[in-house]
Amino acid sequence: MTRFADLADAGRAVARLVQPETGAWPDPVLMPVLPNGVPVVLGMVETLALPVVPLRAHRSDDGVVIDAPEGLAGRTAIVVDDGVETGTVARAAAPILREAGVARLVLAVPVCSREASAHLDLMYDEVIAAVRPLGRRSLAWHFEDFDTVDDAQAVAMLARASLGGSASS
Repeated sequence: MTRFADLADAGRAVARLVQPETGAWPDPVLMPVLPNGVPVVLGMVETLALPVVPLRAHRSDDGVVIDAPEGLAGRTAIVVDDGVETGTVARAAAPILREAGVARLVLAVPVCSREASAHLDLMYDEVIAAVRPLGRRSLAWHFEDFDTVDDAQAVAMLARASLGGSASS
C-alpha cells in the first residue's frame, strides 16, 4: 500500500496522473478545497502550470456549504483535496460547480476508496486518485506526516506561492 511523505508529496503523485489529461480539457483550473487541499495543490503546481482558485467549504448544521467562485463557465474545474474519506465535501462541491457552468468536473485526490468513488463517479466527469484502497480508512494512515493546516495557514501558503487568484486568471 502506497504511503506519501506528506500532502505536497501526494500532490506530486496526483499531478503525474492529471498532467496527461489537461491538454484535452477546456481551460483547466486547480481548485484546492480549503484548507487541506492547499498543501496538495502546492505539490501539484510544481508540475502543472495551471491557475489556482481556492474552493471554500464551510461546515454548518445543514451540512457542507461551498462558496463557488465566479468565472468558471466553460472551464474545467479540478477539485483537489487531501483525499476522500467519506466524500462529504466532494459531494457538496459537485452540484455547486455544475451550477457555475463548468464544462468538465474532475476530482483529483491522493486517496479515494473504491467505495466512495462508486458514488462520486456519478457526480464527476472523472475521479483521479493516486491510491484507491478497497475499503475506507482514516486518510492519515496513508501519510507519514499528515500535515494538516487551518484556513488562515492555507490562505497564507497560497499567498506566499503567489497562487489563489480569481477564476478569470
